[in-house]
Amino acid sequence: MKLQKTTFKPGSKIRLKDFDARSTSGTTKEEAIAMCEENTTAIDELSYRLYAENTRALLLVFQGMDTAGKDGAIRHVMRGVDAQAAEVHPFKKPSSLELDHDFLWRIHQKVPSKGNIGIFNRSHYEDVLVVRVHNLVSQNEWSTRYDRINDFEELLTDSGVTILKFFLHISKEEQLERLQARLDNPNKRWKFSTADLEERKLWDDYQAAYTDALNKCNTTHTPWHIICADRKWHRNLTISSIVRNTLEQMNPEYPPAEEGLEDIILT
Repeated sequence: MKLQKTTFKPGSKIRLKDFDARSTSGTTKEEAIAMCEENTTAIDELSYRLYAENTRALLLVFQGMDTAGKDGAIRHVMRGVDAQAAEVHPFKKPSSLELDHDFLWRIHQKVPSKGNIGIFNRSHYEDVLVVRVHNLVSQNEWSTRYDRINDFEELLTDSGVTILKFFLHISKEEQLERLQARLDNPNKRWKFSTADLEERKLWDDYQAAYTDALNKCNTTHTPWHIICADRKWHRNLTISSIVRNTLEQMNPEYPPAEEGLEDIILT
């Protein structure tokens, strides 16, 4: 099954309106769930080899509008990975200590160590998204951050960190349905915030900010993957396929065992 193209050449014009958020890449829900199970099993084994090899790392970056499914995607795709080999870092409003440093300071501290998979639930891109939409810093400041982000990601890549960046693309209509579902379900109401409604009013501003981030930070070393995410099962299949393919291309290997172990007889 060939999935919809998610990456584009650096310098090509990316327009979110050209992507159908409800796309399923021609798969059925049943097919997608079965293939996703195969992917997560493979990811589990490959991530264990990466951990054992202990020479490289993998970083997954998740961005998207409220309700886009960042939590769900992380939970489904990474559920088989050993907890000691992976860690999730949510980046929320920066603390006063973090604000006293450059905007990448708190990010760099959470980059995965060798052998590990790091998962960013939101990331350094908040500093060209939220801060831009809400005018938290001047345009002169946030407009220079794209180049600094590209340099930072190139530094990590050169240091042995493979970076996968996922933008979960949902429609405004789907967001409304998900917000309503949260409000209607007592078990999900804890996830609902009136602040989400205020952010929803800024939908067009966020779409413009995301479009700039996708275009200006779509590089050869760290391209963006645009994931059509209205259908959660399609989202999970697409992301798990990309993670699996990336790990297969990395092809981590178990380190050699000590010499002479074949002569040991346990008693």
